[in-house]
Amino acid sequence: MFVCKCFYWTRVSDCFLHEPEPYSLPAPIPEWPEDECSEENHCGRGFFWFPEPPVGYKAMGHVITSKPEKPALEEVRCVREDLTETCENSCLIFNADSNICKFPLQVWNTRACNRGMLGRGVSVGTFFCSSCSGSDNELGIACLRNCDPNLHAMPNMEQIHALIEHYGPTVFFHPDESYLPSSVPWFFKNGALLYRKGGPFGEPIDSRGSNLPSGGSNDGEYWIDLPNNEQNSIKYGNIESAELYVHVKPALGGTFTDIVMWIFCPFNGPATMKFGAVNIALGRIGQHVGDWEHFTLRISNFTGDLWSMYFSQHSGGEWVDAWNLEFIEGNKAIVYSSKSGHASFPHPGTYLQGSTKLGIGVRNDAARSNFCVDSSKKYQIVAAEYLGEGIVTEPCWLQYMREWGPTIVYNSRTELEKVISYLPVLIRFSVENIFDKFPVELYGEEGPTGPKEKNNWVGDERG
Repeated sequence: MFVCKCFYWTRVSDCFLHEPEPYSLPAPIPEWPEDECSEENHCGRGFFWFPEPPVGYKAMGHVITSKPEKPALEEVRCVREDLTETCENSCLIFNADSNICKFPLQVWNTRACNRGMLGRGVSVGTFFCSSCSGSDNELGIACLRNCDPNLHAMPNMEQIHALIEHYGPTVFFHPDESYLPSSVPWFFKNGALLYRKGGPFGEPIDSRGSNLPSGGSNDGEYWIDLPNNEQNSIKYGNIESAELYVHVKPALGGTFTDIVMWIFCPFNGPATMKFGAVNIALGRIGQHVGDWEHFTLRISNFTGDLWSMYFSQHSGGEWVDAWNLEFIEGNKAIVYSSKSGHASFPHPGTYLQGSTKLGIGVRNDAARSNFCVDSSKKYQIVAAEYLGEGIVTEPCWLQYMREWGPTIVYNSRTELEKVISYLPVLIRFSVENIFDKFPVELYGEEGPTGPKEKNNWVGDERG
C-alpha cells in the first residue's frame, strides 16, 4: 500500500507541467488524490501518477492516465525492498522538448542497473519519466530480484541445441569482401604464430591452442601474428571452415537466455571514408590481424520466443526487436557483416560511423552475397557456465586472454589530416570534430583480445 504524487502534462496551447503535490493518506488503505481538473478541460492531457511507497518498500513503476480519475489500486505494485533491484534509464521512448511545451518531458524504458549473467534484476516492463534530460541518480522505482540461485528456467544442453537449430541466423558477408572468416583451428594450422615480448621468433600454435598461455590478463607479454611469408594467404580466411562459437548465459535474472555467437576473421581490412558522394580508401588505417565479432540472441525463458538481437558494431552496438529483423527461413534471422570491418547489422545498406547529417564518416557497407555461414548448422558451444562443471568443455584457445594480433603504432592522425586538407575550408572544422570521435582502432593496428576477455562475457551488451 502506498500514497502517491500526481502531475499532469498537456500539448495544447496552455501546456504546463505542475509541480508534484504530495498527499498524506491513512495507511494501510490508500486513496488516489483528487485532481482539480474537470473532464471538460483535460483534452490532450496525460496524468502521471508517482507512487510513494512506505519505508521498506519499492514501487514498481508509474501510471499514466488520460483522465483525472484515480487509477485502480492494482495498477502499481509495491514490493518489499529486499526483493527488488535498482533501475536505470534505458531507451528514450517519448520526448516532448521545449519546442512543443514550456516544460520538457522525457519518458524512458527502465532496466536493472546490475545486468549480465550474474545480475538478478528482472524487468517488469515499466517506465520512468522526468522533466529533466536525464540523471545519474538512482531512480525512485525498482524492478524485481530473482532470489532463486538455481536458475531453473534456463535451457539444458539438449534445449540449447534445439534453440540454435531453430533460431540460428545466417551471416552474410559483402559480395566484395576480401577478408573472410575461418575457424580458429584453421587459423592455427595455416601458420599463425605466438610471439612473446623480447623473443626473436614466433612459436607455431597447435590446432587446439593448447600451447597458448591461459588465464591472467592482457599484460602485453604475448600476441599472435601472421608469418611474413604467408600473410597474404592466411589473412583472406577460409569460409568453408568457419563456424560460430557459442556462449550461453542467463540474462535479466534468468528470465531470458542470451545465446552469444562469436565469429573469427584472421584479418580486419582497412577503412574507407565517405565525404558525400566521394569515397577515399584509407590505406592501412583501420586494419589489424585477428578480428572477433559477435551478435546475441535474447530468448524468453517463459515462452521460448526470440525477443531481440544485439548487433555488435566496432566499440558499440544496438539491440533490435524481433519484429524488426530480416528472416531467411522460418524463424532464422539474417546478420549482415560489413565489408572489411565485419560489424554486424540487421539490414543491408551503407552505415556511417561519423555524421549522417553531413554524410561524412567511415563506411560500413552491408549486403547479401554467396559468402555466408549458417549458424544453425555450423556452430560449436564453447561455454555455458550455469550448467555446471564438466557439461561444456571449453577449448584451450578460449582461455588465451592476450591479443590476437600485434600492436603497430603509426601516425595515422597525420594521414587523416592529409585527407582533411583536400576538403573545402568550410567543412574542415566539422570533419575534424568527427575524426575526434572515431574509434581508437583507426589510429594504429592493435589485435583484439579474445571473447572471454571482453567485458560482455560476464556483463551485458553495450547497447
